[in-house]
Amino acid sequence: MGRKMEWAGKANHLLGLPRKTVIMAVGTFAKAVALVLNSTTVSNADTLLNLVRSRPPGVPLITVSNHMSTLDDPVMWGFKGFPTCNAHLQRWVLAAEDICFKNTVYSYFFRLGKCIPITRGGGIYQEHMSEALELLSNGEWLHTFPQGKVYQEDEPIRRLKWGTASLIARAPITPIVLPIIHQGFEKVMPEKYMFGRRPPVPLWNKDIKIIVGEPIEFDIAKLKQTAISTSRSSSSFSNEGWPPFGPLDEAAQRCLYIDISERIRSVMEKMRVICKKPKV
Repeated sequence: MGRKMEWAGKANHLLGLPRKTVIMAVGTFAKAVALVLNSTTVSNADTLLNLVRSRPPGVPLITVSNHMSTLDDPVMWGFKGFPTCNAHLQRWVLAAEDICFKNTVYSYFFRLGKCIPITRGGGIYQEHMSEALELLSNGEWLHTFPQGKVYQEDEPIRRLKWGTASLIARAPITPIVLPIIHQGFEKVMPEKYMFGRRPPVPLWNKDIKIIVGEPIEFDIAKLKQTAISTSRSSSSFSNEGWPPFGPLDEAAQRCLYIDISERIRSVMEKMRVICKKPKV
């Protein structure tokens, strides 16, 4: 299966005007929801801003966050001082194919908004994951929700999906990995507001809190060696026919992605606990 409407996501599509128009409109909406309709506070925003604007040339950035609502992206980028309407600086994001790409109009719109369709349950080697990997190879910024779905419950972060970990490991240049935790979006767009459905428009007079962490460092070469050693002493993995990744067979890859995912989950959970604490 080919890449869905990939041409619409190219920067030179119709001289880039459709992309700029969509990014400007969505960015304005995000600013309105975050700053006008609601109150948003951000901790350590400068770390994110510096990495978006001036990280080393060719070095990709992956931001990871919890997933509290269908509005997390783009509204989480609508805080004061963030270049939300800048089409060049704006993130790429993995988006659920069954929601954002269910028809031609949606597909075109979300492609212009720098979204990559991902089939949930399609595995880490699905075609659009290769597209995400190509973007990272070009030093782009990619945002992911490694939980894989919206969780509005106030509970510890569960085991993460392996897609993000696989991108970190397989990128030619190891990305800068920046964790972000937020709360409040579940009140702006609750999943079960009326008759078990979301509200037709974002709610207002809510407090949104965003915490930007510090980059998580990964020594991929060392982690690969550990994964190979661990896989040799384990026989609990099923085989789905993954292609080899350098010296790593499928079992070793699974060990590697579990290790990377757990490191990210652990950091995110610590940040979630901090985010829950009331202001003193």
